[in-house]
Amino acid sequence: MKKNQRKKQPRLEDLIPDEERRKEVVSRLYKGDPILGEEGIFTDMFQAFVNAALEGEYDYNEKENNLSKGNRRNGYTHKNLRSTAGPLDIKTPRDRKGEHDPILVKKWERQLGSDIDDIILSLYARGQSVDDVKHQLRQLYGLEVSSGVISSVTDHIWPEIVDWQQRQLSPCYPIVYLDAIHYKIREEGHIVSKAIYTCYGITVDGERDILGLYLNESEGSRQWGLILEDLKRRGVEDVFHFCVDGLKGFKDVIEHVYPQANTQRCIVHMVRTSTRLVPEKHIKAVCRDLRKVYTAADREQARFALEAFGEEWNEKYKEIKPKWEANWEELMAFMDYGSQIRRMIYTTNPVEALHRVMRKVTKAKGAWSNEKGLLKQLYLALKYNQKSWNKKTYNWSAVRRELIDIYGERYEKHL
Repeated sequence: MKKNQRKKQPRLEDLIPDEERRKEVVSRLYKGDPILGEEGIFTDMFQAFVNAALEGEYDYNEKENNLSKGNRRNGYTHKNLRSTAGPLDIKTPRDRKGEHDPILVKKWERQLGSDIDDIILSLYARGQSVDDVKHQLRQLYGLEVSSGVISSVTDHIWPEIVDWQQRQLSPCYPIVYLDAIHYKIREEGHIVSKAIYTCYGITVDGERDILGLYLNESEGSRQWGLILEDLKRRGVEDVFHFCVDGLKGFKDVIEHVYPQANTQRCIVHMVRTSTRLVPEKHIKAVCRDLRKVYTAADREQARFALEAFGEEWNEKYKEIKPKWEANWEELMAFMDYGSQIRRMIYTTNPVEALHRVMRKVTKAKGAWSNEKGLLKQLYLALKYNQKSWNKKTYNWSAVRRELIDIYGERYEKHL
């Protein structure tokens, strides 16, 4: 084929599924020829349909809209389109005076429909880099899409991210989990670690909601205080329980912004840090005895269990019992509630499960070139994986009864 010679267009009548064409398609399928993409089995058929539709558009426009007197056809405008079926070589009829305005493929468009944008965003949401997306589009659809086009498509999501981050929130969240996850970002020729601060809440109706993702320097109580102020600015008037890790000063900043809130330190985190230096041969036994502390019926029984733990393990691991005693009030806050609320607030595992969704799509990345790219990928990952984190809280009717019994009007006025 000569360099400037265009690929011969199939005629519309050639698309009739006669026996000969059916045999040809079946034969190519058995040979393993691609179905879509460049030289795909059905791509040329789809191309003919598009060109036939463009012809029909012109005929309709000429007949119904009465193009001005003396105006007539003036050949075709040839262009290559991207589509999920593969690259298409189309020809749009044109008129001398430029009055015909095609609808199917508008002037200056280089893409058929919005599917390509959706595919790019979906691939990006699954942790693919710009180069990965470019490769996937070439492999799956035979499309050559530049890195600039892919970046431009993902940039279109940025206003949505800004709106989401600034949206008005509900006035009350019975439970809010706070935790941070760290990422590497290139900054002025260096790779630095920054924290994504995650606020994950339970609404008064038992629905889960991500209140916000905040990117800042390494995790600190001062930064958390600013984030809590932002939640208040966006409409959060009351929180019953904040579930947090063992960050120093956490309780103080929470009480400053939400003085009525209860602060529960994560028991799972505490067990993890307590047994960090315990050798493998004693791990199960130490964890078993610590479990007796936080599964006790009430604070008094928990205190007895901690004393028994000390008698058993102080000689070998003298640092564990004092650590629990120093943080006793924050660790045992959940003991003041019934079993349903205890189950929900004794650990920050729900927000850690959310972080697992985020890590799944980012684990292959060494470092991000900028903060914006990281936030785009995390937002899209959460948007395309809502089923994994946006679930109704288990047994909410029972939890709701406990909330009414304990908080009464403070809770009921928000229902």
